Amino acid sequence: MGASQAPPPPPPPEYDAPWRKTPWGEKECLKKNLMEFQLNNPNFKYVRILVIGEVGAGKSSFINSVSSVFQGRITTEALADATSGTSFTKIYRTFCIRSGQSVLPFVFNDIMGLESGESRGVQPDDIVKALEGLLNEGYKFNPAAPISDGDKGFRSDPGVQEQTFCLVYIMAADKVSRQNPDVIKKMANIRQRASELEIPQVIIMTRVDEACPLVKKCLKKIYTSKKIKEKMEECCNLIGVPMSFIFPVKNYHEEIDTENDMDVLLLRALTQIVQVANDKLHRIKYNENSAYD
Repeated sequence: MGASQAPPPPPPPEYDAPWRKTPWGEKECLKKNLMEFQLNNPNFKYVRILVIGEVGAGKSSFINSVSSVFQGRITTEALADATSGTSFTKIYRTFCIRSGQSVLPFVFNDIMGLESGESRGVQPDDIVKALEGLLNEGYKFNPAAPISDGDKGFRSDPGVQEQTFCLVYIMAADKVSRQNPDVIKKMANIRQRASELEIPQVIIMTRVDEACPLVKKCLKKIYTSKKIKEKMEECCNLIGVPMSFIFPVKNYHEEIDTENDMDVLLLRALTQIVQVANDKLHRIKYNENSAYD
């Protein structure tokens, strides 16, 4: 009887080359382009970006991370919590992004996190109303019931400026495989409603360092990591957002100073978000002009 053969070696965890180009050395150029970004409609000061996701995915941390890039220091504009297990965000709030004394032409809205169950977390109908601009600043979310016309915090006649121009889903890379089916069902419903409103949608995949040891050791391996691409494909299959609109990033969490590689990934994702939001603004402007032709 012959000696047993050794099992084949496991496949390598990396691709031979990055499958997506990343301008690692161009942080200042990416930052400058966003600071000088011109909206398609000069009557608008900003486009509004709504950030949603499951509790603990990193919604508020993403907003803080973007702010940190432009401030050049770690900021805590949106209060975040790493321990409670329930949504730390209770009210609807708008966050401007500043660079020095300049206010950039886009704002973020943070919202209560999604949870499983009918009376836990944000109501999907409240998210749809936020997309339509029907929530007033400071509206306090009620997990038991969505807002209705006439309720405190309901904006009955929103202008275009209050409406959402891009919907951003935040998904944690290390938790994608364990996403709660009820939360995914809610996200799918929100995606359908957002699509009916013709709102562009993007996924920001956070916690990449927790999902892949290679990336934890070296962030620049993010697009050679087979694990990260696999997690992105899972996000794509769960929500339906195409791969070209899914961006893996690492939020600031334990760092006390900003880091160039983290900033480049955040800026690259933000550039795409702002561009598709601006495309939405262009379509609105075109439709308004067409009405008078």
